[in-house]
Amino acid sequence: MRIVGLGVDLADIERIGSVLAKYPRFAERCFTEHEREYAFRFAKPERRLAARFAGKEAVMKSMGTGWRRIRWQDVEITGGGKPTVRVSGTAKARCEMLGITGFEVTITHTDTDALVFAIALGEHE
Repeated sequence: MRIVGLGVDLADIERIGSVLAKYPRFAERCFTEHEREYAFRFAKPERRLAARFAGKEAVMKSMGTGWRRIRWQDVEITGGGKPTVRVSGTAKARCEMLGITGFEVTITHTDTDALVFAIALGEHE
């Protein structure tokens, strides 16, 4: 495997909570059904959603782009156990173009922030 790209992002948990409260459709626009179901099982869903938000950004950065080229729901960060990445639509097309065959992600939280590192991987050259 070779490293195609590296991305990192930090999300403010309180800010995600405020956006959710002010714009209820934010969760539907930004997160997949699986991500929402996972997060809203917990007392403070904004913690998990902040981690997924940062994860999506980190993955997009590892693909050398940002959210303007990739739809938010086209990158899914799974929950429960080791996080994994699922891509579809615009993200899948970008992966195919770059030869990306998978991702490694790691998530960490504090009481206030969620931090995610993502590595885009490809086959040997």
